[in-house]
Amino acid sequence: MRIFLTIIFILICIALTVVVLAQEGKDAGLGSLSGMTETYWGKNKSRSWEGKLIKITKYLAIGFILLAVVLNLNLF
Repeated sequence: MRIFLTIIFILICIALTVVVLAQEGKDAGLGSLSGMTETYWGKNKSRSWEGKLIKITKYLAIGFILLAVVLNLNLF
């Protein structure tokens, strides 16, 4: 069981790294002063590819933390 969880943990680590690197930077710069963040993509971020990457990152991070805790409990 421990080997199976370790393999899942490694796959989550790799997936989390790839998803984080695929995201765009959060540099608003001077665009936030002129209102460029109020564009269509700024308002509908959850429907865009970037919004999906953020959700995937959140779920992978939760899985990472939970598996890290379970693997460190030495139950197996």
